[in-house]
Amino acid sequence: MSRLNRLLPAPMAVNGIERLRACSGALLGIIITALVSRHMLGAGATLPFLIAPMGASAVLLFALPSSPLAQPWSILGGNVISALVGILCARWIADPTTAASAAIALAIATMILLRCLHPPGGAIALTAVLGGPAVTSAGFGFALIPVGLNSLLLLAVALIFNNATRRPYPHRPAMDHDNKHGTQDALPADRLGFTPEDLDDVLKRYNQVLDVSRDDLESLFLQTEMHAYRRRFGEMTCADIMSHDVVTVEYGTDLEEAWALLRKHNIKALPVLDRARRVIGIITVHDFMKHADLDLHEGFDKKLRQFIRRTPGLYSDKPEAVGQIMTRNVQTICGSSHVVELVPLLSGSGLHHVPVIDSERRLIGIVTQSDLVAALYRGRLDEQRDAA
Repeated sequence: MSRLNRLLPAPMAVNGIERLRACSGALLGIIITALVSRHMLGAGATLPFLIAPMGASAVLLFALPSSPLAQPWSILGGNVISALVGILCARWIADPTTAASAAIALAIATMILLRCLHPPGGAIALTAVLGGPAVTSAGFGFALIPVGLNSLLLLAVALIFNNATRRPYPHRPAMDHDNKHGTQDALPADRLGFTPEDLDDVLKRYNQVLDVSRDDLESLFLQTEMHAYRRRFGEMTCADIMSHDVVTVEYGTDLEEAWALLRKHNIKALPVLDRARRVIGIITVHDFMKHADLDLHEGFDKKLRQFIRRTPGLYSDKPEAVGQIMTRNVQTICGSSHVVELVPLLSGSGLHHVPVIDSERRLIGIVTQSDLVAALYRGRLDEQRDAA
């Protein structure tokens, strides 16, 4: 029995909801394709209103919607082009066996050349050769009806169904990694672990067609790395490493008071809270410099004093309170989140401080780059001590 189990594939790592989603999509896709095609062909049509390879296309479109083999150009181009190749082979080669073999081989070669590889295309090429008198008499029209019609209808259902069930389709490849950072150095988080170039080199050596896109494969590897870091550093959360005694301000706090707090406590950021202690913004040294139009040359101190000094009277043409210059779109993190989730925030997003919130989005602390470095260093020491 153990030898037999070795021959079986590993269980698919998808839950029951995803399996039901794929089955329901295929059911809906084939029903609609069949009904519409039969209506358009009419009762007296000699050609089949639904061809068998559409079943294989449905498996790809609904069970593997992110596969490179299941994208719109793959199904339309692959199926129609394979049908044309099969029709040509049937006309040019008299022996059915030779024609069928050539049709399969040439269909694969053509689909690879035109970047529309779609496995059901091989079955369609075979159908075009061995489909019988009805297919033969239809000639090149077979590539349009029913092949093109079936493919187009099934694709339309897939576009609606997959997106409605939160499976983005068609799959959008990630931005070209060669131009992601231009000529600049890669972001700090991207310098750790493998690089896109490493993945490209391995794929070239692997030299086989994969049923997963390159960017999906890279994403899976990155998630695997993050999971490994999480396991390596244990259950260390943001709440474990954050600073609890946080200096904060409110929307209406005077700029002069906020600047004094930054100087007094030797910090560079102040979370802005509402009365329920929920984070509504953050004000940093950079915000002061940006709105005061400061530089590091002549008049720096004078400009800063003029900017933060409160204007007497009821009207002012310059900002007077924290809420007028704060950064509103604040990146926060939950206290129960693992420290690994801070790595992309504090290394690749240009952030230096991340407010930490509880389940009710109330401020409970703040994490800085120094806090993260210290935590990772401590985790590394603990790992070495355990190994010893």
